[in-house]
Amino acid sequence: MPIKIEIHERVAEIVLAHPPVNALDARSWLELAETIERTGRNPEVRCVMIRGEGKGFCAGVDIKELQVHPERIVEVNRGNYLTFRAVRACEVPVVAAVHGFIIGGGIGICGASDVVIAADEAFFSLPEIDRGAMGGASHLARMLPLHKVRALFFTGGKCPAHEAYRLGAVEQVVPRAELLDKAREYCGLIAAKSRRALVLAKESLNGIEPTDVDRSYRFEQGFTLEMYMSPDSQKSRDTFVAGKKAAKF
Repeated sequence: MPIKIEIHERVAEIVLAHPPVNALDARSWLELAETIERTGRNPEVRCVMIRGEGKGFCAGVDIKELQVHPERIVEVNRGNYLTFRAVRACEVPVVAAVHGFIIGGGIGICGASDVVIAADEAFFSLPEIDRGAMGGASHLARMLPLHKVRALFFTGGKCPAHEAYRLGAVEQVVPRAELLDKAREYCGLIAAKSRRALVLAKESLNGIEPTDVDRSYRFEQGFTLEMYMSPDSQKSRDTFVAGKKAAKF
C-alpha cells in the first residue's frame, strides 16, 4: 500500500510509503485525497501529520506512468487537485513533516498544509519546467515570496530547508534523526486543544486568506494540460525517463 495511516493520542499520521521516491500514480493521488478527507472528519482526530518514508517526502507524480498511459494526465491532475484541496479543507490542522526532497506534488501538500516541519537536509523544488508540465506555483506562493517562487519556477531550482525557514515557510528545521519525534511533539501541542476550537480556527483562517489557492491551482492545471500536448513536453519527459537531467532546447 502506498499510503498508510496510524492514529496515536488524537494525532493521525498519514504516511507516504511508495519506494523509492514516493512518486504517486493517478490512483494513489485519488486515494490520498480520500484518506485525508476521511481522517479529518474523524471525531477522535485533532491534528493530522503527513510524512513520507524512504529517501524523501514526495517526488510528485509518477512520470513513468504518464509515459505509458498519457491519457491519464487528466486523472492525475484531478488527483493532485483533490489532494491539495483536501489538505487545506481538512477539518483539523495539518502538519507536514518533510525530509529529503519535496518536489512537485510534495510542494502542493506542503503549501496546502497549516505547518511545515523540515529536516535540515530537506529541499523544496518545482522542476516542472524540465518535466514538460506546469503547476504548483499556487501552493508554493503560500510558502515563499513572489519573486522567490518565480525564480525557482523558471529555473527548476531548489530552496533548502534553512532558506525556507528564513523566508517563513517552515516552522522548524531539525536534524533528520529527530524529525519524527519533533513533529510528533509539535502535533501533540495542537492535539491538546479543543477539537471544536481547532475546527473553527481552521475554517476562519482559510476564510480570511486573500487568494483562493484551489481556484488558482485549477487555473494552473489548464496550462499543464496545454504544455503536456506540446512536443517539447514529450521531449522533456523522454529525457527524464531516460535518466538525464534536462532536455536541450
